[in-house]
Amino acid sequence: MTDTDAIVIIPARFDSSRFPGKPLTLINGLTMIERVWRIAKSCKLANRIFIATDSDEIESHAKSFGAKVLMTSADCPTGTDRVAQAAKTIASDQSIIISLQGDAVLTPPWIIESIIQTMQQDQTVKLATPVVKLFGESLQAFLKHKEISPTSGTCAVFDKNNNALFFSKRPIPYLYDINSATASLHRHIGLYGYRHATLKQLQALPQSPLEKLEKLEQLRALENGIPIRIVCVDYQGRSHGSVDTPQDVAMIENIITKEGELVA
Repeated sequence: MTDTDAIVIIPARFDSSRFPGKPLTLINGLTMIERVWRIAKSCKLANRIFIATDSDEIESHAKSFGAKVLMTSADCPTGTDRVAQAAKTIASDQSIIISLQGDAVLTPPWIIESIIQTMQQDQTVKLATPVVKLFGESLQAFLKHKEISPTSGTCAVFDKNNNALFFSKRPIPYLYDINSATASLHRHIGLYGYRHATLKQLQALPQSPLEKLEKLEQLRALENGIPIRIVCVDYQGRSHGSVDTPQDVAMIENIITKEGELVA
């Protein structure tokens, strides 16, 4: 293993059409952005943690609890664009950049560590992302929710070397026998580790056809021949979830109350 610099960047935007001011929303007494920052800070393999934002209000709040902030343009269309812009000033080409979404309040720190460890152990990995295996009750629940909300949850399929073949909002692969003991899918977790050089390369490329169809930006990498290493992870009994709408806050609070805090 090498000591490649590992940097976690948390993109945080104040203006959101669906949920204005989301990063500053309180969840069981702590703002969303502070919760995500605490998760990143507890990651043993991360050398540096930054919050990337275009908001003076978020900057002021982040600094109040000790976070380092990188100010970015208000014109960044996605969180990945914001991370890429922020990384330009702090990273070398071989630095590992972890893009941790500012609403990922239930992402266990060991998931982040798994991505960093994978990239530190194999210098050929340009881009890595985690998945969790769904089977039995978890698989049935996922498929049932898909009937209600078809665009929620992304599946990944990958080869024997754990390199991604495809990602889709559809449940893939197709399960001929859903009741088989071996029936399973892999749900993608929206967390990415990039070599800085790869992140710059991706941001310079236009949106790709499949990316536009599926609304999944990771397909841009696959369509341009950039391999994505899949890292299978275990939530260790914790629930997966993030905050997309104001209605999600109560659900997340209930999970935290039931399961306890992820980090101190």
